[in-house]
Amino acid sequence: MKKTLYLAVIGIVLFAACSKKLHPTAISPVAPAEIPAAHAANAMIIMDGYGNTLTPLNKIPAEANIKTDHSKTVRAFTPNEIANLTYRYQTVPPRILYVPDIYTLKSLRGQYCIYKKKFWYWKKEDGLFYLDETYYK
Repeated sequence: MKKTLYLAVIGIVLFAACSKKLHPTAISPVAPAEIPAAHAANAMIIMDGYGNTLTPLNKIPAEANIKTDHSKTVRAFTPNEIANLTYRYQTVPPRILYVPDIYTLKSLRGQYCIYKKKFWYWKKEDGLFYLDETYYK
């Protein structure tokens, strides 16, 4: 009697388990928006990782309303930081960007953009986007 009961319970459990769909539905993660490659030229590099000013402030559009001199407030990456960035990402990213508001996103931390699908830049009070510190510290 017990053997028959055990076989019946195992049969019901096996039937119930096999009748369910075993493959979960694919949930695509929501990727944050990034600067499209076609519009990457609109992201103007103000200062590269070596401390060189590539775009002077007078070349930035007037609606950006930027008045600070970033060359005195931001330094270049140190040789150790450059070696670390080159080893981890095979490139040295720009230090400061100007990105039009149409290509930016907002979060609880602030306004940001993603440059070349790798590097996150955060907008500061002066209206420019600075490389996230987690990349070089």
